[in-house]
Amino acid sequence: MREFRSEAIVLRHLDYGEADRIVTFFAPGHGRLRGFARAARKSRRRFAASLEPFASVILHWSPARSGGLVTLKEAELIDLRVGLRADLPAIALAGYACELIEALFAEEEAQDQVYELLRTLLDHLSSRGGTPLARLLFELRLLNLSGYIPHLLHCASCFGGLPGPEVRFAAEKGGSLCPACVGKGRSVAVSLLTVGSISRILRGPLSIFAEIRLSPRTLAEGERLVADTLRCHLSRPLRSTGFLDQVLPFSASGEVV
Repeated sequence: MREFRSEAIVLRHLDYGEADRIVTFFAPGHGRLRGFARAARKSRRRFAASLEPFASVILHWSPARSGGLVTLKEAELIDLRVGLRADLPAIALAGYACELIEALFAEEEAQDQVYELLRTLLDHLSSRGGTPLARLLFELRLLNLSGYIPHLLHCASCFGGLPGPEVRFAAEKGGSLCPACVGKGRSVAVSLLTVGSISRILRGPLSIFAEIRLSPRTLAEGERLVADTLRCHLSRPLRSTGFLDQVLPFSASGEVV
């Protein structure tokens, strides 16, 4: 039977029986997979402490039969990210990021850019800790990769220009709206500076995690924009959101009418 060997990031695990473990992981070229690691909690030789959430590993596995779990044979630890585990906001944000990826992307959907984005975020959290800015940057980039990023630089309804200095944003209508298309219904005020900053975030390299700075207003407006957009596209609230909002609360609320 063919076997695979690949770098991967552990998203989560579930202890099964007395010693086994079911592991959800994300690997370049393979996407998100679930694997069965027999005797993982006892075997120091094959798995040691490598199957912990947020760890980067080299995994060996054989393919699943009839759409079931792949069989994990061995794991080699690359980076446990000890620094991340010492910071509560970082732990909360890492767990949220992994759950959000599971919610937006199907199993076995190869998404190498998503993998690189997650690795960049986890490395950033391990060295710098969890911050509202890191959360916003990750959410924006992931929404873009998933195809759910809203219209920003033009009106989502008529595709016309956006007169400044402020526009209205309505996730339910697809994004930014010009004055003629706002109409009735819920919308949030967003400055053109925020719209421009978000566009720059989406175009920039992943090193932007360590480089970009946003004003408090831009950060707050970006948070509201992303929260509204995710609410439109997720079938249910994420389990990790409540804990994350407690330890890493939003900067502020935008003006909603």
